[in-house]
Amino acid sequence: MRSILKALTRIPLSLLYPSASLAYFVAFRLLGWRRQRAEADIAQSFPDRDAAERARIVRNAYRNLADTLVEAFWGFGASADALRKRVAFENPEIVDECVAANQSVVLLTAHYGNWEWLSLAAGVRFGIPIDVVYQRQRVAWIDAFLRDARSRFGSRFIPREEFIFNLMSRAGQPRAYALIADQTPKHKHDPKHWTRFLGRDTAFFKGAGKIAQFLDAKVLYVTMRRVRRGYYSVRLSVLAEPPYDADSNEAIVERYAQSLERDIRMSPADWLWIQNKWKIRKPVSA
Repeated sequence: MRSILKALTRIPLSLLYPSASLAYFVAFRLLGWRRQRAEADIAQSFPDRDAAERARIVRNAYRNLADTLVEAFWGFGASADALRKRVAFENPEIVDECVAANQSVVLLTAHYGNWEWLSLAAGVRFGIPIDVVYQRQRVAWIDAFLRDARSRFGSRFIPREEFIFNLMSRAGQPRAYALIADQTPKHKHDPKHWTRFLGRDTAFFKGAGKIAQFLDAKVLYVTMRRVRRGYYSVRLSVLAEPPYDADSNEAIVERYAQSLERDIRMSPADWLWIQNKWKIRKPVSA
């Protein structure tokens, strides 16, 4: 099965886009997959926009997600040159300077734009190993296929439960650590940072700051703008840099949340609204 999937990644992107249109039609029009949740979250996040505009955001979000899925599949077989043509880094010198200084860097991004292409293109562009934290897939062969495909240009995808061990074992080596940081803490014991995000009390993981403090690393926010279908532009911005103080962990997460909210308000349909970002409620004591 893995061999079949690998062969399918060689299909030209132009031939895959019709399947994205079909996926959108089935998921959005026929099945209404997670549609009520997306509509409710968008309505609460943008109460100042009329019903027609909110409905347009929902439709475009599903269309963009369908495109992202087929683009990701194509990207698993794409060449380095092909990715360079489709993903442009506006200011890569920020990472280049860290590489030259032998300084580790923490890259914080989100389910925004095309996060699969982002990790592949970063592996192509930057001359530093990139460790990406991810959630292991339940089906072993799917997990193995994804890890192999995502790691083709030097990135290492590390299951969340193994990350601390990997971090400690490579602490003396300059590296980039990438986290999709808009995921919601699932367990009661997960450390959480509560903030107002899109007008609602929202929980974020707050481990990124501790990683940066431990490594004495610079923290960068990575935003990916959709230029047109199949083409993206990436911009880096500094969220924090050493020396750090005791409150840096909370401050870094807060700056990340503010940066992401700004991007979502600028282009709402580029965020992954089908994820349940508000699945947990803020305790009264928090």
